Amino acid sequence: MSEGFDSQIIFFHTDDLELVHRFYGGVLGLPLALDQDVFRIYRTSPSAYLGFCTTTSPEFSAGAMITLVTDDVDGVAEKLTAAGAPCEKMPSPNPGFSIYNCFFRDPEGRMIEIQRFDDPGWDMSGR
Repeated sequence: MSEGFDSQIIFFHTDDLELVHRFYGGVLGLPLALDQDVFRIYRTSPSAYLGFCTTTSPEFSAGAMITLVTDDVDGVAEKLTAAGAPCEKMPSPNPGFSIYNCFFRDPEGRMIEIQRFDDPGWDMSGR
């Protein structure tokens, strides 16, 4: 694994993507980095993002999820496994969202997703 990550995303659950869009995209003027119908990601800086998702998946059970973006998902997963971090899902493709990802928990139980975007629409300007 190389030092650092390519970017980071903090995901939040929402029941209303349009309301979120009017505020983050309209009022704050954040550029929409990716829209995949059930989630939208807004760029806050060259390599930092806020994501909002309508999913009810268990990964969002705490209301938020930290996503770290890297091309080396497998390497990071090996490092976390070796350190004893609880694994929720080993690295695998998620074709529905054109990503390759895994899920681990931090020492206080927060969900951390390690992810690579395979979607050609992903905003690569932060690299």
